[in-house]
Amino acid sequence: VFFLIRNHRTLEQILLPLEIPRRFHNPSLLCFLFLLSVLVLVRGEIGGSIDIIVRFGTQRRASMSTFLMRRAVGRNVSRGVNFLPTRCLCSDVAAGGGGGANSGHAVERDAGHEERGGVTTKQYDVAIIGGGMVGLALASALSSIPLTKHLKVAIVDPNPALSLRNYYDKSEMPDSRVSTITPATISLFKDVGAWEHVQQQRHAFFDQMQVWDYTGLGYTRYNARDVGKEYLGCVVENKVLCSSLLLSLLQDADSRKTIIPAKLTSMTIPPKSPSSGSSTGHTVDKLSGMAKSDEPFEQIQLRQLAKLELSDGQHIYSKLVVGADGAKSHVREMAGIKTSGWNYSQSGVICTVEHTMENHCAWQRFLPSGPIALLPIGDKFSNIVWTMGSDDSTRHKLMSVDDFVEAVNHALDHGYGPHPQSSSLDHYIESLPWITGPGTLSTREHFEVPPKVINVVSERMAFPLSLMHAHNYATSQVVLIGDAAHAVHPLAGQGVNLGFGDASSLAKVIAEGLSLGADIADLALLKKYEKERKAANVTMMAILDGVQKAYSVDFGPINLVRAAAFHGAQYIAPLKKSIISYAMGDQKWPLFS
Repeated sequence: VFFLIRNHRTLEQILLPLEIPRRFHNPSLLCFLFLLSVLVLVRGEIGGSIDIIVRFGTQRRASMSTFLMRRAVGRNVSRGVNFLPTRCLCSDVAAGGGGGANSGHAVERDAGHEERGGVTTKQYDVAIIGGGMVGLALASALSSIPLTKHLKVAIVDPNPALSLRNYYDKSEMPDSRVSTITPATISLFKDVGAWEHVQQQRHAFFDQMQVWDYTGLGYTRYNARDVGKEYLGCVVENKVLCSSLLLSLLQDADSRKTIIPAKLTSMTIPPKSPSSGSSTGHTVDKLSGMAKSDEPFEQIQLRQLAKLELSDGQHIYSKLVVGADGAKSHVREMAGIKTSGWNYSQSGVICTVEHTMENHCAWQRFLPSGPIALLPIGDKFSNIVWTMGSDDSTRHKLMSVDDFVEAVNHALDHGYGPHPQSSSLDHYIESLPWITGPGTLSTREHFEVPPKVINVVSERMAFPLSLMHAHNYATSQVVLIGDAAHAVHPLAGQGVNLGFGDASSLAKVIAEGLSLGADIADLALLKKYEKERKAANVTMMAILDGVQKAYSVDFGPINLVRAAAFHGAQYIAPLKKSIISYAMGDQKWPLFS
């Protein structure tokens, strides 16, 4: 009691900065403080007692929260314990602003900030820059894992759609921006509780796929039953994926996620000491390893965090900054991370079209200018993704609806070359069970003509195509995911699935680090994520780039090689199954691994 009175502090004032839950504010801890104060009085160092207690509990790599987590892991009770105060997801709005019109949820102010000289200083464990599909997937994954559930996460994005909290009406016309998600991505959505919301909105499974080229020399068909699955993938509008992830965050009452409707304008990463790896700016006690400084503890703590200045005038601090802000990432640029890549001198034209019948198959034909894909989106609608030269894309955007419909049917049917025909060699190969293998139904499926397009029901959009890969996914207190780390050609619809794989992997690596008592911003920990994802991403990028280049050349011998590849993928059962499993995300490496 004398200790508390002498230092003009209350028990709450001492314990709250340590982020110790109120259930730990008990008499035993008060007795501990009293005994410690007696020892300090004997030494005549009353003035430094507060610093000793604070530093004891808040070292950068062994904070009180981490200490409690270590103890919980040791007792095998970590799976159901939240050590820090929890609160619901909120839209953190700038001064004078309000919540989303369709929110329906109270906006809760961040309880984990301090007032310093009239300026609100907000501190987070993770700041995700970019509230798109991949950024929201990471936030949802962190909320779904017991070890990372307590982390305070800020999602920084000015997109007003992040304030919406409702389902999209299935009766509305489908949007032209869609994603083809794999069963591996669907598993991620199920794990974070978002898939149940996708099921309430428009989505379309497909269990078959047909790929052929304009020469008519070969084709291949894939069927989910070849690998014992019900479907190969699912086509979902991007806005539906985002809303489902948002709703999964909202339904988690223990989530500690905050949405900040602003843009990142600048980022300051604290310098590191070359010897210890800790932030510079104060000395370290050689015996205790704890900071010694005349500065207030809060100031020392802030100097160890990344400082983010936002477009609405506020600034926040975070242990870890995640760049999920797309191919033109500001986080990547501010962090000084270099990239390699090239432009394809092509653009992708996307839109939603209508048929006379429902479509359950994904179609892709390789043309001289690039591939055209027809993807089912539900009912009698499909999505077009058509790769062509930049000048051609402008012309196709501006042409009339009737002319565009005619051009699409020409490209998907008899235009540029004949339909593939089965030859006597094909029939002979079909009769060899040691090649076609048992249970591979699609080896005996013949070429089919895609359904006719009768109308365009959405805006036609075009975007340039390129390949980009960051040299590093992780640097000091900064990590990249999704298109901020890599951008690929859309010919197989794998770009967003690679991003979702990044989000899942990073969340698991952070959880693993916390279980071992590591700092979530520790570079060695982040490099583990980088190593894992670079291997998967570079492999897929190389395959997609190789296919793009192989089909961009119209030369006799190369055409024959492509035809042989089609026949191999169609009739060699082990190869076909391996391709399907790899594309679905069930197999880590392609071919026969």
